[in-house]
Amino acid sequence: MQIQDVKLCVVGLGYVGLPLAAEFSKKRPVLGFDINTLRIEQLKSGADSTLELSTEELAEAAQLSFSSDPAELAKANVFIVTVPTPIDDYKQPDLTPLIRASETIGKFLKHGDIVIYESTVYPGATEEDCVPVLERVSGLCFNEDFFAGYSPERINPGDKEHRVSTIMKVTSGSTPEIADLVNDLYSEIIVAGTHKAPSIRVAEAAKVIENTQRDVNIALINELALIFNKMGIDTQAVLEAAGTKWNFLPFRPGLVGGHCIGVDPYYLTHKAQSIGYHPEIILAGRRLNDSMGGYVVSQLVKAMTMRCIPVQGSRVLVMGLTFKENCPDLRNTRVVDIVKELGEYSINVDVYDPWVDAEEAQRECGIALTAQPKKETYDAIILAVSHHQIVEMGATTIHKLGKPEHVLYDLKYIVPPAESDLRL
Repeated sequence: MQIQDVKLCVVGLGYVGLPLAAEFSKKRPVLGFDINTLRIEQLKSGADSTLELSTEELAEAAQLSFSSDPAELAKANVFIVTVPTPIDDYKQPDLTPLIRASETIGKFLKHGDIVIYESTVYPGATEEDCVPVLERVSGLCFNEDFFAGYSPERINPGDKEHRVSTIMKVTSGSTPEIADLVNDLYSEIIVAGTHKAPSIRVAEAAKVIENTQRDVNIALINELALIFNKMGIDTQAVLEAAGTKWNFLPFRPGLVGGHCIGVDPYYLTHKAQSIGYHPEIILAGRRLNDSMGGYVVSQLVKAMTMRCIPVQGSRVLVMGLTFKENCPDLRNTRVVDIVKELGEYSINVDVYDPWVDAEEAQRECGIALTAQPKKETYDAIILAVSHHQIVEMGATTIHKLGKPEHVLYDLKYIVPPAESDLRL
């Protein structure tokens, strides 16, 4: 196959797939496929619920068509898979979306076709888990009849500066020739350049350690915050002082959620354990980061008790529900840990988030959002996410939401130190 012969289909139109498909459509016709019929209808009408693309950007993607009909896949010869790779309730990798996407593609796979995966996986998953599905369903032989590639996604939801084309892309292929073709294909749209990995397994490993490294570093800062809190030292002040050295890494304490940092390490540890190695540092970091919601609530309850504010039956406002600021993404948000833990103390919790659709919050998290917090209502307020709407409220307006005697816990350094009662 030559680059000019590529007929492209992007399978999965979420935070990763849609921006990628739109970018490719600037160079060639692209079919965007998703099994979610409602999602397809919204995109056809020019609306993106993820807010990654504006109505204008969707309109500019003139060569991008949308479909939820699997039969449309027969028109393509290169498939890019961008479906979610979550973890289950036991923190084990859940490859179900990836396997189902492979089964769907396998039904229409033809001689010479290429399947490129972008979903985050453990090293070996493409060739050991996905390719056998493609072979079984299609009846074709890998690296003889069809080929594979892996180019890990690097989308940062809500980031309008670092976009698909401006982030360097790692590429790989199942043969040297396919690796060159995959690299050339992405080079059409990636102005930041590409890095061709020597194998699919190397590319998979590179992706999974990107966020594992961040997770471990944040765990260190979270642990330091616990230590400094016990010592009565302001963590932010310490980090600002240490940050004056040129090579000090600028990590901050907080909740670690989302579809990447809070998930990817479990893919790597799963694979490590399957080959007989028990990872110590990675799992220790995961345990510490997953415990932060409980720590926050224990500190809040202690502060309320010290001020003689009755805990049981009190009302607490949690400001922010998404896993990060200025985006509507609820995937693996750890704010829900705080909400659940507060409920264990029989505390009434109101959750306010101007970025989140109320129906989605109820469906995904089981949380009924508060449309607008009322003044002088809350015994405590937790600033959990630094959405610009919350930041712009300022300390005075936020404090007015509390009763005359209340506790303000600032997890995101939104207000000046003197205006908050608790900080990580």
